[in-house]
Amino acid sequence: KLCGYLQKLSGKGPLRGFRSRWFVFDPRRCYLYYFKGPQEPLPLGHIDIASACFSYHQPEAGAAAAGDEPAAFEVHGPGGAVAVLKAATRQDMTYWLQELQQKRWEYCNNLDAAKRDSRTSPTPSDFSKGLVAKDNPGIIPSQNASAERARNILAVETSPTDLVGEQAASQPAPAQASAINFSLKQWSTEIKNSMSSLRKGNNENRKSIFYTTEEWELLDPTPKDLEDSMALEEKRKHLAEGSKGRRLTSSAFPFDFGRIPHKARRPLLKDMIGSSKNRNSSDSSPTEWCSGSGSKLVSELQLKYQSQQEELEKLKKDLLSQKELVRLLQQTVRSSQYDKYFASRLCEGVPKDKLELLHQKDDQILGLNNQLEKLTLEKDSLQQEVKNLKCKVGELNEQLGMLMETIQAKDEVIMKLSRQLSECEDSASSPGGAGNCPTATCANKELQELDRLKDNLQGYKTQNKFLNKEILELSALRRNAEAREREWQAKYTSLEAKLCQIESKYLILLQEMKTPVCSEEQSPAREVITQLLEDALKAETSEQPEQAFFKPHLVSEYDIYGFQTVPEDDEEEKLVAKSRALDLRSLSLSENREISAGVKWENYLASTMNREIMRCVELKNLIRAGIPHEHRSKMWKWCVNLHVKKFKDSTVPGYFQTLLQNALEKQNPASKQIELDLLRTLPNNKHYSSPTSEGIQKLRNVLLAFSWRNPDIGYCQGLNRLVAIALLYLEQEDAFWCLVTIVEVFMPRDYYTKTLLGSQVDQRVFKDLMSEKLPRLHAHFEQYKVDYTLITFNWFLVVFVDSVVSDILFKIWDSFLYEGPKVIFRFALALFKYKEEEILKLQDSMSIFKYLRYFTRTVLDVRKLTAIAFGDLNPFPLRQIRNRRTYHLEKVRLELTELEAIREDFLRERETCVEKRDLISDDEEDS
Repeated sequence: KLCGYLQKLSGKGPLRGFRSRWFVFDPRRCYLYYFKGPQEPLPLGHIDIASACFSYHQPEAGAAAAGDEPAAFEVHGPGGAVAVLKAATRQDMTYWLQELQQKRWEYCNNLDAAKRDSRTSPTPSDFSKGLVAKDNPGIIPSQNASAERARNILAVETSPTDLVGEQAASQPAPAQASAINFSLKQWSTEIKNSMSSLRKGNNENRKSIFYTTEEWELLDPTPKDLEDSMALEEKRKHLAEGSKGRRLTSSAFPFDFGRIPHKARRPLLKDMIGSSKNRNSSDSSPTEWCSGSGSKLVSELQLKYQSQQEELEKLKKDLLSQKELVRLLQQTVRSSQYDKYFASRLCEGVPKDKLELLHQKDDQILGLNNQLEKLTLEKDSLQQEVKNLKCKVGELNEQLGMLMETIQAKDEVIMKLSRQLSECEDSASSPGGAGNCPTATCANKELQELDRLKDNLQGYKTQNKFLNKEILELSALRRNAEAREREWQAKYTSLEAKLCQIESKYLILLQEMKTPVCSEEQSPAREVITQLLEDALKAETSEQPEQAFFKPHLVSEYDIYGFQTVPEDDEEEKLVAKSRALDLRSLSLSENREISAGVKWENYLASTMNREIMRCVELKNLIRAGIPHEHRSKMWKWCVNLHVKKFKDSTVPGYFQTLLQNALEKQNPASKQIELDLLRTLPNNKHYSSPTSEGIQKLRNVLLAFSWRNPDIGYCQGLNRLVAIALLYLEQEDAFWCLVTIVEVFMPRDYYTKTLLGSQVDQRVFKDLMSEKLPRLHAHFEQYKVDYTLITFNWFLVVFVDSVVSDILFKIWDSFLYEGPKVIFRFALALFKYKEEEILKLQDSMSIFKYLRYFTRTVLDVRKLTAIAFGDLNPFPLRQIRNRRTYHLEKVRLELTELEAIREDFLRERETCVEKRDLISDDEEDS
């Protein structure tokens, strides 16, 4: 990733100066975003690199062109905008210019490729896991070979320093000349970032509610407290240890703890005297300039101050001795109370040896306490000595520095005098030497000037190479842009002609529909409709290569997840599917976001390079907005590991392979049903469409391994679809743990068992939520007696697989794997809320039920759906769902018990009745 620290020239007037910024390049839009720091969620702005050119100035002839000095360069954008950026070193500047040139060259050349769209062909290097990673065609731009050769010749190869790259996120920001690092132009973004960092800091540094900075000391107990504490001692033994404050306040120790102020707040008198001392010391300096009478007054004040200081020291010593006496008395009282209490309460029926042992332990405790206090005093005295020694060391270092400076000055003087002496001796020994000295001096100056000119020449050569390469690239890009504009013009002309033809056909159709034909003969309108349908559903062929470029590639055969966009069997469904795919394409093209979501993710992941990813509000908001295609494998794996860490820690290495080996070697009751459902899992996905597809074998392995891990469930129809979706972005073992997360962590028990008890309970909970969150729609369903749980049951069982369009499906799975099953309730309600008005218009049960069967496929705007799910439906407490699950679970269990009793009565009656004995069920006949 191209990212790192640069300084950007910004501001106006006296505030204008270079400010340190964190820059991140977005290859999707060819933007260079800049942030205040690597942890900031929102950028301050961006620079359009695709339409920019670069330049920099060679240092002045008299200035040193050192490689470790800051170097500035300019980015000239459209409309005359110039962004001045400064790198920490000249090497970093050269690297940034070289990389930005390369990124601009790649992006602009990729515009000529037909498959440049990131939604249909993401960069293959961004992926590492899952089936989706293996079928991403690369971008093959048609580059100019001669221009490419010239670029390689003129290239200046450099390597970056520590301030460039993802590792720079962990480095401190470089120092800047201006102390102001606040942008007035982007003040709203600065405030949002500041609030975000404050929220983050509060979450990370939040202290316990029992945290205190106050000290605690023992107070004398009362007899009643002694009795109460001994009575409660046995009851408190089984309780877990609480926090520090809780242990102090609720201990079984038979003494109370009282709070005293912190020591730093106690010596108010000392502070007052210290401040008066400072005032006296500050006031004493001007008194030295007074007359003789003033100096007499100053001496008297100093004598009074010294006497007060001596009295204060005496009082301090007395106070310390009194404190020590009080402490000893407290210990004596404490020991006597112990003796009295144990003598009066515990002596009855207790052997003497145990009492003696108890007294010995008390003596040991007191002795250890005394020893601890002595060691504390010794520690304080040693710390004070260390402070004094540090002060002395500092003074000695200052003296040493002064001496070194003095020695250095004397050495310079000695050298100067030695040179003068040698010059005098040379002039005295040879009369002609005086004429040669100026000549030697001029020769040295000329050599220095020659070296400087060579350095400048090398710098100008490098600059000339860079500028020639920049001119060459801009010329090539200009020619490509002109060719692309001509091609777009031709495409526009072709599309305009096609639009005119379609409008003409529609006008004929409208004219024919206006005058209905009553005869049985085929009307011209039907012929026009048939022709329009054939044109709309005509497959894309390569029979006419000369028109291939002019034909817009709006809908491909498969989407990026491998799902078929247009089915092949049903013509009516084919037309609806293509219309839906065109709507999705139009929606994606019309989106104009202020900042790419990919940049937010890259900035977040770069900031977590040297630390583990932790759960936080910022990450939750990013995941709710959707994980980018290239980061989904990594984040899904992290979410799964987050939930199954306790399971994985308790297993041996190679656990999945062991389960798989057992499943392949031994016969499993679930194997037969798994084999039957493999090809029926996702027949509309190319990774699972045929027995030879790569996903089929992986799907079989994961399902067999899980059936051996969880024999209580074994296999249930629906698990195959969950695994199939997981395998699109995860490897086999990670997909196995993803299934464990869903079945054993997220979903309640008996969710995928034979009775589907948990699934039935969730449908009743969902009905309660519908009546609370969408009362109008719930009343509408009740009025026409529509049981919508027949539709929603499958949503919950397979987490919306084959119920919504693929883009929305994977956005739901992003939040589901991070937050858990509550997301299913949110999106199920959001889907009904999305189409509430359309459903309320339907006035009979048949039309309502028919609409419910397919309406989820018509929901296309994922941003609107997400806003409803996580915004309009709030508050949405998980506690409420758990309580309702518990309530309905008991009811469903009672109903199942009653049904089982009815079944047993029927079987018993059938065995006793001769007429019904011949009637057997299908299940019994199979068995």
